[in-house]
Order: sequence, then C-alpha cells, then structure tokens
Amino acid sequence: MAVSTAFTRVKLETLFHINTAAAATASPAVALSHSQVRVLFKPNRTRKRALVRCEVTSDLLVETADNVNYTSSSLSALEQLKTSAADRYTKERSSIVVIGLSVHTAPVEMREKLAIPEAEWPRAIAELCSLNHIEEAAVLSTCNRMEIYVVALSQHRGVKEVTDWMSKTSGIPVSEICQHRFLLYNKDATQHIFEVSAGLDSLVLGEGQILAQVKQVVKVGQGVTGFGRNISGLFKHAITVGKRVRTETNIASGAVSISSAAVELALMKLPESCHSSARMLVIGAGKMGKLVIKHLVAKGCTKMVVVNRTEERLVSIREELNDVEIIYKPLSEMIACAAEADVIFTSTASDIPLFLRHHVIDLPMVSQEIGGVRLFVDISVPRNVGSCVTDVETARVYNVDDLKEVVAANKEDRLRKAMEAQEIISDESKQFEAWRDSLETVPTIKKLRAYAERIRVSELEKCLLKMGDDISKKTRRAVDDLSRGVVNKILHGPMQHLRCDGSDSRTLSETLENMHALNRMYSLETEISVLEQKIRAKVEQNQK
Repeated sequence: MAVSTAFTRVKLETLFHINTAAAATASPAVALSHSQVRVLFKPNRTRKRALVRCEVTSDLLVETADNVNYTSSSLSALEQLKTSAADRYTKERSSIVVIGLSVHTAPVEMREKLAIPEAEWPRAIAELCSLNHIEEAAVLSTCNRMEIYVVALSQHRGVKEVTDWMSKTSGIPVSEICQHRFLLYNKDATQHIFEVSAGLDSLVLGEGQILAQVKQVVKVGQGVTGFGRNISGLFKHAITVGKRVRTETNIASGAVSISSAAVELALMKLPESCHSSARMLVIGAGKMGKLVIKHLVAKGCTKMVVVNRTEERLVSIREELNDVEIIYKPLSEMIACAAEADVIFTSTASDIPLFLRHHVIDLPMVSQEIGGVRLFVDISVPRNVGSCVTDVETARVYNVDDLKEVVAANKEDRLRKAMEAQEIISDESKQFEAWRDSLETVPTIKKLRAYAERIRVSELEKCLLKMGDDISKKTRRAVDDLSRGVVNKILHGPMQHLRCDGSDSRTLSETLENMHALNRMYSLETEISVLEQKIRAKVEQNQK
C-alpha cells in the first residue's frame, strides 16, 4: 500500500501531540520529543516511490537516571507508531532475497575469500537461519559466483544481517561487500536463479556445469533445517527451467564450459605451430580437471601429465579416452612436473595457493619456440596460483576472470539464444510466483482449523458433562468422532476454496479473496501475525 508523505506527517504529528499530552500528565521523563521521532524517506529503486520508515531513538528505550519505567500512554503511542501506515514491519510479507557477488560484479580476489566449500553449506545454512530475520537459506558457491538465497522476514533487516555475516566469515569489510554485491527481491530473485540455472548468467552462455551445481544445492540441502519449502521449491523449479531451456532452445549447441574456455585461452596465447607439441600439465582430476583433459584431447593433445592426490580417478578417464597417454604423478611431485611443463592448468579445491612466487621463480625457462613464458591457467576459486606469481617475468597467470576474452567472440549469437530462453524463463517465473502466492492461504487454513477445533472441544466437553460420568468409552469415542465429522464436513467447503495449485491466475485471485473474507468473518486477523510471531520466536531463541 502506497503511503503519501503528507499523510504520514499528519499521522506522526497527531501521535506526537497525543503522546506529549499524555506523557506530560504522567512523567516528563517519558515524553517523546521531536528529536526522538524521525521520519526517514528512502527511495525505493524498484517501485519508484517513497518508502517511509519511522524510528524511535534508543534513548527512549533505556531507563532514566531515576529508573523511571514506561507509562501506559508511552507504550500506547509506540504501539500506534508500530502499527501505523508509516511502518509495515510486522505486516510485511516474507521475501525471497538473493545477496550475491559474481564474475560480473566482483573480482576473483574477493570471491575467493567469500567462497564456501560444498561440505560447509549445511553449516552456513544453519548459521544464516539463526539470524533474527532469516527463516530459510541456501548457498550457491561456484568459481564464478557466491550467492546466498534467503527467505527474509524483513527485507532491510535481513539483508543487513546476511551482509554482516558475510563480512564476519570472510574478513571483508561490509562497505567493500556493499560496493560489489547485488540485491534482488522476490520476482527479480526468481528470475535471476532461473537465468543462472539456464546458463544465461554464466560467463560462458549455456554452459552445463551450473545446472549440475544448482542440482547439488538441492541434494546437499535435503534434510537440512533451514532449507525450507520456499527455497527448496525455488531451486527445484530452477532445475526444471534449466532442463526446459536446454531442451527447447539450441542454447547448449556449441556451448563451451569454463574448462573448455580455459583450454581455448591457453591455445590463444601459444604460437599456433606449438599447439600439438606444447607440454601440458593438469593439476586436479575432479570434474573441472576431467573436462580440461577431454578438451585438450579434442584439440589434438595426445600426451599430458596429470597430478592428483590419487590415481583412482584417472583409471576411468583413461578408459574413456583411447590412444591418449595420460601420465599420473602424485602431489608430492607437483613442482618437479611444473618444471617440465609449458602450460599448467590448475583446478583443485585447495584453500591455499599451490604455487607461490618462490615456487615459480626457480623453474627452468621454457623453450623460445613456445614464447619463453610458462602459462598458468587457474580456474579454481579460491585460486591455486598466488597473485604474487604475476611478478615473475617468465610466467603468465590467467584466472577465471580472464576467460571473458574467449567468451566475447560470439556475442551476437549469445544474445539471440538468450532471447529465446527468456520467453521460457518468463513463463516459468509466473508459475513459480503463482505457486508462492497460493502459500499465503496456509496460515488462514491453520487458523480456521484451530478456531473450529477450539469450538468443537469446548462443545464436546459440555455435552459429555451433561451425559454424566457413567457413559462408556465406546460412547465417548462415538460422540468425539461425530463432532470431528461434523466439523470436517463444515470446513470442507471453505478449505476447498482456500486451496489452489497456483497455475490458474483466476482461481488464485478468487482464493486470495476467499482468504481475506474468511479472515474478516471469523476475526482470524485479530490474532498475532504469523510473521511477527516468527520474529519474536527467533529473538527469544537467540537470547537464551
């Protein structure tokens, strides 16, 4: 509901004078001064209209030197401020919010500090959901992005709490995070994760690995407290969108992955005559490393050295790739292998750099035919090659941010494919939002059932008292079953009109109208709001 500034000033001035008059007769220590009530007008960039926030300064919330408590008039004024049109805090609908940093907004130096390993996602979800205004959460952390999806009981407070948490866990100042983060709410957040899953937001358009990473978020989140219905539903729907876009458009045809772009970048930097003779070293045989190996083979490479913790993963790779010599070396021989390599690809999950300046500066120079410079192509986040290596004259270091050079080649084709996919995403976004809107009736269903149950239990007790103490258990059970049956049949009609799958906009509109009508008829809205109840419960829990 839009609130005009003129109306708000009148409302607050009225409350101010009422409170001042009441407080003057009770105690001067609790009167609200003009300096204690501030109206802040904050532009809303999305809705293009002013939002009004009312604040009461903290000096009103502490006892005076004379240990004077609030009077009832002051409390009444505060309650009016709280429930007035100027402050929708307790009536605000919970929002889906994404707080993120990606390859498009933040450098790899920052993203690697914020990165959360997959094994730590459940812990991160638990910590996020322990915040006062966060109800559900999920973490999507890849080499190109670090995004936190939450259901926030208050947008402003939720964003602040999550940003503070990100700062605390990464050591990056809040001000620096705010410079590079992006914030999206509700429909925009839904649109974003659908685009991410479809590969539209990837550095490499249509790449398939991101869909697998979105699937992994759901897999890891199963059974984790805090990966709730809204966030779970959002990510599951995103998987559906990702599959549909790849099936119904040609966005994946000719699409490359981060790994293949890394191989392309390395070949761009090598003299063309040396593509087949350059000595290749791949460090890490996980998903990314395996793809690097496959793309090297596709480009004509027939021999390479792979450094990994164990040789087990290389067995299956060798079986897939015939006529290719893949030499295994343990991590302990990594530096020795680097000394004999012209191009080094790194893709491990190590939290610390594998190569620092002192490791590289003493390596023998590569052949002048190669260009006299050893190439490090690091597609790991956190990075496997320290930034200090860039100071070594005989080495060139490239990371995931440098892959933009490869990606820029097919810009027109990327835009055309993206437009085809956007139509599907728009359609799926409407379906998800309709499903989420239909969840608004759930609290009304619960309150209506509770209301009917209280009446049933009360009337049942009266009936049993009239029947006396000598009635049998069978009779008691029959009367109880009768009362339940009557209530269920009476509620059946209203319940049917409160349920919809959200796929039909007309049905959804009628359902929400029915919800508001039932709330009015049975005074269900007089109870404490579900949102306020959740906030109070979380605050009390955190204070224990």
